[in-house]
Amino acid sequence: MCGWCCCLECIHNIPPLNLLFLHFSSAPRTGSEGEEGARTLSPMASISVPNPAPSPTEDAESIRKAVQGWGTDENALIEILGHRTAAQRAEIAVAYEGLYDKPLLRTLQDELSSHFKGAMTLWAMDPAARDAKLAYKALRKKGGDRHAWVLIEVACASSPDHLVAVRKAYCSAYDSSLEEDVAACPLYKDPLKQFLVRLVSSYRYGGEHVDGELARAEAAELHGAVAAKKQPLHGDVVCIVSSRSKPQLKATFQHYKQEHGKAIDEVLEGNRNDKLSAMLKTAVWCLTSPEKHFAEVIRSSIIGLGTDEESLTRAIVSRAEVDMKKVKEEYKVRYKTTVTKDVVGDTSGYYQGILLTLIGAE
Repeated sequence: MCGWCCCLECIHNIPPLNLLFLHFSSAPRTGSEGEEGARTLSPMASISVPNPAPSPTEDAESIRKAVQGWGTDENALIEILGHRTAAQRAEIAVAYEGLYDKPLLRTLQDELSSHFKGAMTLWAMDPAARDAKLAYKALRKKGGDRHAWVLIEVACASSPDHLVAVRKAYCSAYDSSLEEDVAACPLYKDPLKQFLVRLVSSYRYGGEHVDGELARAEAAELHGAVAAKKQPLHGDVVCIVSSRSKPQLKATFQHYKQEHGKAIDEVLEGNRNDKLSAMLKTAVWCLTSPEKHFAEVIRSSIIGLGTDEESLTRAIVSRAEVDMKKVKEEYKVRYKTTVTKDVVGDTSGYYQGILLTLIGAE
C-alpha cells in the first residue's frame, strides 16, 4: 500500500501541471512580481517566502543538484520547496520537467523515503489534485470513521471554487466523479453516506448577504432535529448544512446559541458516543471555524499510542498556506502547549524538518 501520493501509479494519474500553467516563464520573480506572489498568501498562512524568490529555472536546477550524486541533500529540498507558494511550486515543477524530462513528483518519490517522502510529495502537489488524492485514498481505507473527516475537510474547509477544482481534478485523475464514488462507497451507510454525497457535490454561493429570518427559522429546525429528536443527520439538517453559504450558516448558528443557550457544536460534542453527531460537528467546525477541527486533528494524531503520521501530515500540509496561524492559536488556547512543541516531541529527522518549516515560527 502506498502512502499519501507517493506511488508511481498515483503520480501518473495527476493532471500535467504544464496544462495548468501555460504562461510559465523562467524570468526571476523580482520587484512587483515577487511582491504580488507574497500577497497571494493568506495573512493566516504560516510559511515564509523569500522576496524576491529565485526563478523557477534556478529553483529547478538547485533541486536537481540536491538529488544528484551520492545521497540526497534533503535540507536543500526543504529550504526550496518549503518556502514557496503553490503557484511557485507549480512553476518549479514545469521548469524541472522541461529541463530534465522527468516529473518533479517522480524525482521526490525516487529520492526520498518514509514519512518525509509522503510529506514532501503531498506538499509539492497542486492543492486541488492533492485534495482529490486524499479523498480517493479516504474512500478506500477501512477502519475508523476519521477517514470521513477527509471528505468533510475537502468539501467544507475551503472555498466553493476550490471544491469545484477538486472535483475536476478527481474526474481527470480517476475517470469518475467524486460524488459518484462517495455514493458507491461500501464503507458508509445512510444517513452518513447521503450527508457526505451532499457535501462533496454542493456549491455554496459567495457573497456576504445573510437572511436573518431564514437563519432564525433554520436554527429552530436544527434544534428540533439535533436536540429534540436526537437525529443529527435528519434530512432538514443535511439540506441546511450542505447548501447554505458560510455567512448564512454562521448567522444560523449564532441564532441557535442565542435561542437555546448553547452553541450547536457544544451540543453535538456532548453526544460523544454518537458517530453521526461527531460527523455533523466536524462539518460545522470546517464550515465556520476550521482551525478548531485541524487543531483537533493534529492533537489526536500525536496523543496516544504511536503517531498517526498521515493525519498529522495532512493537517499541516493542507493548512500551511491557508490558516495555520489560526490553527496554532487555537491549539495553544485549547491544549496549553504549541503545535511546534508537540511535533518536536513526536517526530524526528527530515520529516520533522519539513513539518516545522510549514508550521512556521511560534
